[in-house]
Amino acid sequence: MSMPTNKFKNQLHLHFIVFIWGFTAILGALISIDAIPLVWFRVLLASGVLFLFLKIRKIPFNENGSDMLNLFIGGVLVALHWVTFFYAIKISTVSTTLITLSSSAFFVVIIKPLFEKKRIEIYELLLAFLTMIGFVVIFYSEKLYTVGILVALVSAILVALFSVYNSKLIKSYSGSKIAFYELFFAGVFLTIILLVKKDFNIAYFQLSQSDWFYLLVLAVICTAYPFVVATNLLKRMSPFTIVLTNNLEPVYGIILALIIFKEKEQMSIQFYIGAAIIFSSVLLNGILKSQKFTGRMRTKE
Repeated sequence: MSMPTNKFKNQLHLHFIVFIWGFTAILGALISIDAIPLVWFRVLLASGVLFLFLKIRKIPFNENGSDMLNLFIGGVLVALHWVTFFYAIKISTVSTTLITLSSSAFFVVIIKPLFEKKRIEIYELLLAFLTMIGFVVIFYSEKLYTVGILVALVSAILVALFSVYNSKLIKSYSGSKIAFYELFFAGVFLTIILLVKKDFNIAYFQLSQSDWFYLLVLAVICTAYPFVVATNLLKRMSPFTIVLTNNLEPVYGIILALIIFKEKEQMSIQFYIGAAIIFSSVLLNGILKSQKFTGRMRTKE
């Protein structure tokens, strides 16, 4: 199989899981419980599914203390990112949260050189700046949701840090092992938080049938499966490309939100202008990456 074909399959797979992630925000709005217990259920259910997967595949658990510390840090980043993400949805809207999360590409450009001794690509910086312009347009058009946007911005910084951090871990661990341990440790971290807050009670498990159903869909279809795939893709794609492609998540999520929630998710014209600017950065990234790849192939010829 040729390299261009492999690259196309990787891009197609990435877009598929980004579509699934777009539905994640919808589930966050449909599930009635607060952000922390929502994420707590999500990571523990998903890590349970991945544990069974690893056992069936007979993959050994032989990590040492240093490995566990590295994976625990990743789990904390996962927990903090998802808690801020779902909290932003609860206090604003699906659309504003998803679009704000797109600014993560800008933060990847800043954070990546701190982990890797590489210079910043000018075109990546320009595309990230274009994304931020779209974000600023949205921020000023939706002042009603200022707090929610700021929380979502924190979530964007966390997902950028998480993506770059995992791009380092994937060099030493398999995607399925990273996914399991990080989700499990995210659950451990949130359990500690809940115990410290003395917020654990029987009411946590007295959920409606619809909440349980949505949580299972969220944990299995929207978490366990795409988490493994996205982590493995870091072996073949840069974290910037993955995060920038994730900017399509708002596009899918907003369309789904408009269909499901209708008037509640209808935003101003300025909001959609900002969203279009962000979406254009995704298209430009794909074009530039394709031209760069083609140029390298011609040079080799």
